[in-house]
Amino acid sequence: MLHKKSEACINCETCNNKSPIFNLLNQEELKIMNDGRFEVTFNHGENIVKQGTSASHLIVLTDGLAKLFLEGIDKKNLILDLILPWKLFGGPGLFTDMRYHYSVTAINESSACFIAAENVRKVIRSNPDFAETMLKHCNHNSAGNFDRLISLTQKQMPGRLADTLIYLSNQIFRSLSFTLSITRQELGEMSNMTKESITRILKEFEAEEIIRLEGKTIEILKLNTLKDISIRG
Repeated sequence: MLHKKSEACINCETCNNKSPIFNLLNQEELKIMNDGRFEVTFNHGENIVKQGTSASHLIVLTDGLAKLFLEGIDKKNLILDLILPWKLFGGPGLFTDMRYHYSVTAINESSACFIAAENVRKVIRSNPDFAETMLKHCNHNSAGNFDRLISLTQKQMPGRLADTLIYLSNQIFRSLSFTLSITRQELGEMSNMTKESITRILKEFEAEEIIRLEGKTIEILKLNTLKDISIRG
C-alpha cells in the first residue's frame, strides 16, 4: 500500500480528475475538502476499508476496481457492490456512530482519495446543492441494497445468478461480453451461494445457450431469457 499524490491530484482546486459531485463546490469549499486529503494506492486484495473500524474519511475511488462487502458469521462474506472510479463510499457511519459498517477491498491495483469526514460535514452545512446530491447518492445506494436483499433472500439460485450477470453486464462492464475481474468464489459471494453452485449453474446456462463461457470470459447470448429467469426468481 503506497501513499501518494499524483501529478493530477496535487490539490482539489486544480484537479482535472475529480468526481463530478465536486463540481458543485466553489474554490473555498474545495480548499476545505483538500485540507488533510491524501491519496493511497492499493494492491490486489488489500483492504481500503475494514468493517468495524473508525469512519474518519469519505473515500473516492479514483482508479481500479474494488468490492464492497459485509463480513458475516464464520468468515462468510456477502458482496453488495463493485466500486468503479468516482464512486464515493464511507457509509452511514460517517454521520452516525463513526464506524465503517462494511469492508472494501481492491480487486486489482486501485487508488483512492481520503477526505476528512469533518471537512465533508463543513461543506454539507454550507452548500445545499452538495448536501442534496450527497443525500441522493446515499438514497440511491440504499435503494440498490434493498433490491439486492430481495434477490438474495427470495429468489432461487438461478434467479440470483441471473441478477448478478445482468448487474455485471449493465453496471460494471457495460457489455454483453465481459472478462471477469473477480473469482468464482467472489461471484458466489455476490449471489449468496457457494463456488460449486455457481460453477454448476453457469454450466446449465451454457448448455441452454443462454451464455457462452471461455475461460473467465462470459458472453450473454440471450439477455431476455436471462431477464425472464431473474423475474421468475
